[in-house]
Amino acid sequence: MRSLKTLGYILGLPVLLVLVWWASTLGKPNFFVPTPGSLVETFGEVWFGERFFTDVLPSLGRLVVGVVAAIVIGVVGGVLIGSIKWLRALLEPTLEFFRAVPPPVLVPVLMLLMGITDTMKVVVIISGCVWPVLLNTIEGVRAVDPVLSDSTHTYGIDGWARVRYLVLPSASPQILAGVRQSLSLGLILMVISEMFASSSGLGFTIVQFQRSFAIPEMWSGIVVLGLLGVGMSFIFQWAERNILRWYHGQKEVENAA
Repeated sequence: MRSLKTLGYILGLPVLLVLVWWASTLGKPNFFVPTPGSLVETFGEVWFGERFFTDVLPSLGRLVVGVVAAIVIGVVGGVLIGSIKWLRALLEPTLEFFRAVPPPVLVPVLMLLMGITDTMKVVVIISGCVWPVLLNTIEGVRAVDPVLSDSTHTYGIDGWARVRYLVLPSASPQILAGVRQSLSLGLILMVISEMFASSSGLGFTIVQFQRSFAIPEMWSGIVVLGLLGVGMSFIFQWAERNILRWYHGQKEVENAA
């Protein structure tokens, strides 16, 4: 019964939106808005074939590499900057400057410096995804309980052991909040990086469909991006539940009390 209720919550709004969409297309056909049936048919024809390997998989590869690299850089840099006061004071103005620069603006610059390559597209993704992780990690490290911090020093727990058993667990809720933000940014930047002088990828393909007035095909590409976003969200929620099992259990105890 509970699983059916959960499934109802997941599918309820999408089914309602599809019904509204279907009802709105019952009258005179609209060239710019395909019917649900024609979109499903086009989706299968376009993406269940060669394009899956030439466009979807390359885009996914660049997205995964960029997001994972941003998470590693953000966590490592955030732990260092958050733990060392003088380093934080030294880097904070520079970090605020680069954080304020919109990543899409860097695409022409990176094209000039690195050429139109997969590396350039990955760097674009990293340039935007790293900031939520980095800044949340810094704040998470700074918010470590001072009593616990003093206790680790008293018992001689320093270096990597302190980071592993105190800093990372304490900061992990905020780190994962930054990771959640970086996933949506990564998907956006993946598309933007592929719209500029690219020859493959979802962003390139959607723009090509739009320029050639292949409207159902264009909408099918947008649906692929939406499905990727939903899949990433479910994977993240599963990972978060396992990583923060102790944290959610603690919250349940506090709420029960």
